[in-house]
Amino acid sequence: MSALEILKQHNIKKTPGRIAIIKSLKESKRPLCESEIKAGMEENYDRITFYRNIQTLSQAGVIHKIVIDNTTILYALNHCEEHHQHETLHPHFYCEVCHKVVCLEDVKKPDFPLPSGYTYSSSEIVIKGKCKMCNK
Repeated sequence: MSALEILKQHNIKKTPGRIAIIKSLKESKRPLCESEIKAGMEENYDRITFYRNIQTLSQAGVIHKIVIDNTTILYALNHCEEHHQHETLHPHFYCEVCHKVVCLEDVKKPDFPLPSGYTYSSSEIVIKGKCKMCNK
């Protein structure tokens, strides 16, 4: 699915910046940080507009944010098919050796029963360790 089709499917106005962000994430096949996305945006990059576009795409369920630590934030494209449903609440694995981040979409998120009166809005699970390649 193209960037334009993804924006249309989510009823989001098409802009050069949003198209460039989606294209960068589609082409990478892995989560990217701001500077990596910026490199693919060329003249469409403006820091304030970038963050507004990230917020719009995130709220619409097109992308999700992965917070590794206080200084590392990555963005990943959600899979969008014709009859899609976004599962953005999945754990991520961060390799402390090669620094790769992988979405663990097949790993079920744990169920955290909350006390009465509490409501759930989001959670972030990052599992840190060594990936398969670094464990060899």
